[in-house]
Amino acid sequence: MAMDHDLILAGGGLANGLIAYRLAQLRPEVKVTIIEAGSTLGGNHTWSSFAHDLTPEQREWTRPFFRHYWDRYSIRFPDHGRTIEAGYGSIPSEAFAEELEKTLPPARILTNMPVVDLTSTSVTLADQSVLRAGCVIDARGQRPAKSLDLRWQKFLGLEVELAEPHGLTGPVIMDATVPQHDGYRFVYTLPYGPKHVLIEDTYFSDGKDLAPQTLRDHLADYAASQGWTITRTIREEVGILPLGIGGDIKAFWHDDSVPKAGLRAGLFHPVTGYSFPDAVQVADLVASLPDLSAPRVFSALRAHSIRTWQSRGMYRILNRMLFLAAHNDERRTVLSRFYRHPDDLVSRFYAARPLFSDWMQILSGKPPIPAGRALKALLAYERASR
Repeated sequence: MAMDHDLILAGGGLANGLIAYRLAQLRPEVKVTIIEAGSTLGGNHTWSSFAHDLTPEQREWTRPFFRHYWDRYSIRFPDHGRTIEAGYGSIPSEAFAEELEKTLPPARILTNMPVVDLTSTSVTLADQSVLRAGCVIDARGQRPAKSLDLRWQKFLGLEVELAEPHGLTGPVIMDATVPQHDGYRFVYTLPYGPKHVLIEDTYFSDGKDLAPQTLRDHLADYAASQGWTITRTIREEVGILPLGIGGDIKAFWHDDSVPKAGLRAGLFHPVTGYSFPDAVQVADLVASLPDLSAPRVFSALRAHSIRTWQSRGMYRILNRMLFLAAHNDERRTVLSRFYRHPDDLVSRFYAARPLFSDWMQILSGKPPIPAGRALKALLAYERASR
């Protein structure tokens, strides 16, 4: 443990991994150490991104992480389905760890090292040893926060081999033709090879509770409905992602002066829960800072988080209508209506760069939720939040 550190990254997941990687690319003289409680960097996850979520430069520097990429993806609803002509890529966590381990010096990756306490310039490990640095960034995942009002996207995924080819030509990111349970339910499918596929049973839900065996049974039923016979389960992953409906982002940052990144900094797409594009932006931001002292990094990350959260207020209003005004069976109708919009509008919406005209189009026409009920729910929420 007797090493010097310019920057310590507490948590070896997506956000800190990308920070370390970008610094290694642009500023290899910076001594960066990642400390991860688990046995490998990245854990057991699959991260995905739409092509339009990233700038051309960001697509280029993150390219080594992507193991799967498609030129289009599909959605399915009981009343319609379509293919959207937009790129979509996915990163398995083992590929993420592999690229980081190829890029970073082995001595700078500390796994199986739980962090039990930290400050902006030190971390205390489970064995009570203390490491010090000019700055510590905490990205150890979602933390309890009364100042943010959240709902959840929860899922269980199975990566499987099939007896026969599945016949898919691209991802199905939302198959909502399935029976609805526990909010809004859909199945998400990534075809990795002719007989190799990741299938996830997914819910937009008010609660975080999850019954793994029930979801496994649902996936078995779904595979059978597609005419697929599963011959081997390669991997299982479970996730619970935050979806924002409101909150006070400044109060969220008020508790301490430790720089934070990723979900711990409130950085995620409010409607989809995706965090990869935000993690890429933060990696670029940190790598651009001439001064990596704790106060400077804290100030930059706090300002970026607050600015990002505030710019996405309309997304949280949509979520309030989805979670507070729509009945469970109406949530699917809301999403189905959204996917009737043009490809470029959908892409800008996912990239969190919508035009004013996009919002006008999204909110125009006959609402899928009765207007009186939606307005009542929004007004009640505003009164309760004061």
